[in-house]
Amino acid sequence: MVRDSDNGGSAILTATTANNNPDDPNLKTLLDFKKVVVEEQKSGEKKIEEINTQLEGVKKHIDEERIQLDDLRSKLKQVNKEKDAEYPKFMELRNNIIDTKNQMRSLDDKVAAAAAKSRKERSDMHSLQKSFEQIERDIQTKKLSKDEERKLVARSKEIAKKLHALKTMNKKEDRYRTMSTQYDHLKDQVNRIFKLKEDYGNKIGKLKESLDNLVNQRESLYDERRKVIHTVREAGAKLEMIETQVNAIAFKKSRMQAAEHRHRKQREIDDRRVARHEAVQERAKRDKEYQERWNALKEAALKKMSSGEKLTFDEMKLIFGDSSSE
Repeated sequence: MVRDSDNGGSAILTATTANNNPDDPNLKTLLDFKKVVVEEQKSGEKKIEEINTQLEGVKKHIDEERIQLDDLRSKLKQVNKEKDAEYPKFMELRNNIIDTKNQMRSLDDKVAAAAAKSRKERSDMHSLQKSFEQIERDIQTKKLSKDEERKLVARSKEIAKKLHALKTMNKKEDRYRTMSTQYDHLKDQVNRIFKLKEDYGNKIGKLKESLDNLVNQRESLYDERRKVIHTVREAGAKLEMIETQVNAIAFKKSRMQAAEHRHRKQREIDDRRVARHEAVQERAKRDKEYQERWNALKEAALKKMSSGEKLTFDEMKLIFGDSSSE
């Protein structure tokens, strides 16, 4: 009988009987079970090889993505350095533009209040300059009355004030345009930096997510491999137990065969001893019968001799001879 029970994942096989029959059911069951366990072990070892191949691929992928991640982080670091260098310039220029714009607005308000200029006058600075020069020539070359001279001087001062305001405004506008051009260029550069920063950040995020998935996949494969290795080791332990039981059955059969051989030898010895004993007894019985017959014949011969009858040679031998010599 074979008992198969599961204790901690191991099969405990116990062969309790075996005989000389080569088709012993215990041995046959053990060998059939051994085939199943061997197949289980081979399947597990094949699975381990497949998992190892998968692990190599995953680890290689992890290494490649880590290299990419390091490269992206290095690029992002350079972009951050560039941002740290350019962004303060951008903010400073932006603040300067705002200040200049406010100054222009304030100056424009002052000029408008002082000279009540029109947009046409602001745009016709050349005409104002010619008027100013003409008034200056008139004051210097023409004979004017005091009232006319006073009016021309007042007009000259008014135009000079307008010209000064317009020149100041133009300088501010030129400076503003120059700063605006610089600002636009720097803004494009800053936008490019932030776009790169965003792109690198997104790529790094995706790579980190991919790496997390790969690491989880690697850990799952490690866990699966540990389970398969445990199964293979259990199969190995089962095979050892099966071999032990097969050897035990073979040993028991060998012992039984040896015992039967000894019993057969002992029976043969006993039979020979009995035969010798019976032969001795038979011989003793024959000797006893012979002795009894000899004694009877001797007694008959003695009676015959005592009666005076003639004795034969054999009868004489019976009377005077030794029974042991017969």
